[in-house]
Amino acid sequence: MRIDVVMPQMGESIAEGTITRWLKKVGDTVNTDEPIFEISTDKVDAEIPSPAAGTVVEIKGQEGDTVEVNAVVAVIETVEGAEAPAPAAPQEPEAKAAPAPKPAAAPPAAPAAPAPTPVAATATAAAGGRFVSPVVRKIAAEHRLDPGQIAGSGAGGRVTKKDILAFIEAGGRTAPAGAAAAALKIPRAAQTTQADAPAFVGDEPTVRVPMTEMRKKISEHMVVSRRTSAHVSSVFEVDMTHAIKLRAKHKQAYIEQHGVAPTYMAFFIKAVCDAARAWPIVNASVEGEEVVYRRDLNIGIAVALDAGLIVPVIKHADRHSIAALCQHVADLAERSRTKKLNFDDVQGGTFTITNPGQFGGLYGLPIINQPQVAILGIGGIEKRPVVINDAIAIRSMMYMTMSYDHRVVDGAVADQFLARVKQTLENFDEALL
Repeated sequence: MRIDVVMPQMGESIAEGTITRWLKKVGDTVNTDEPIFEISTDKVDAEIPSPAAGTVVEIKGQEGDTVEVNAVVAVIETVEGAEAPAPAAPQEPEAKAAPAPKPAAAPPAAPAAPAPTPVAATATAAAGGRFVSPVVRKIAAEHRLDPGQIAGSGAGGRVTKKDILAFIEAGGRTAPAGAAAAALKIPRAAQTTQADAPAFVGDEPTVRVPMTEMRKKISEHMVVSRRTSAHVSSVFEVDMTHAIKLRAKHKQAYIEQHGVAPTYMAFFIKAVCDAARAWPIVNASVEGEEVVYRRDLNIGIAVALDAGLIVPVIKHADRHSIAALCQHVADLAERSRTKKLNFDDVQGGTFTITNPGQFGGLYGLPIINQPQVAILGIGGIEKRPVVINDAIAIRSMMYMTMSYDHRVVDGAVADQFLARVKQTLENFDEALL
């Protein structure tokens, strides 16, 4: 039986995608959900999984081709007895083999929200580079296992559902607390390293290198944003001393209970959500001559990649606990860098936070992520002498900036919004942790 591989729908506003690399060639075998090719759009740079197990018999779209959504780009011939698509979750008796770790509790007054994806569930790198199916990742996360510790019987040493369940039944040792966080820890060098510089030959004064598809899309998006919105920026200084002490105080407990350390980004998201409820215009968008106010607070977090930048989104961010936000941030950052984002992960953002301070920047004046009307930039945190009650004290200070669309956001509103964010950060409620 022949199965068509199509260019997937990347969201309501996306009509096409560019094939950047084929991971399989004609004649190669492929398993269900195994990455088969890479694509790039102005929203996401991602690997596309195979819809079926079998052999690649035809490739219709070539690397560099821009293809319309739902167009056929390859054909797979399925084989008798091939591995079937992984089920969404293990059978009930299997689920009782061992208790799942208790998820982080949301604040009492918050509405119910979908449970966050366990951080360990997406750490494919922990499997030694082998592909790990969704069901295996789910079971591994529930039992705090590192798939890399398990011998796989599948193609290419792939760990199957049968392998991991047998490992659990045999009393396999679980990974130590905090292993998930360790698996996701990205070395600073990996965050800042750009693509290799071109090699200069002889006395050539210049070398011309074509832009990557991601870089072209980012370029187009930024230029359009500048032409669309009336950019204005405000700068506030924030004393992060209290937040730093809270993070240090709760760090070990978070690693043991939630598998991830508390992050400043979770604090920023919480502060933004609180302020956006009071000044909803910053969570709006402009469509023609109408201002569209949005009920949902979907916060995009800019993630730096070697080849550019991507902005995955935490949906309903105001409904999540700080622990859940920490898990989401770690998960989305890891999957951004390993090209494991789902299409929905980069859709629906209503407000964006970018963090140039992680690379040492004092502050930046970011460009608005269309069709949003505001973006918050977080600068580096450093100790500085400040005056408190007519005395000089050493405090951990940070600049934050917000670029906003002056067509609909007035300077007074922007400053009031930032003042609320500042107040929340400087007096962060420890009970939320």
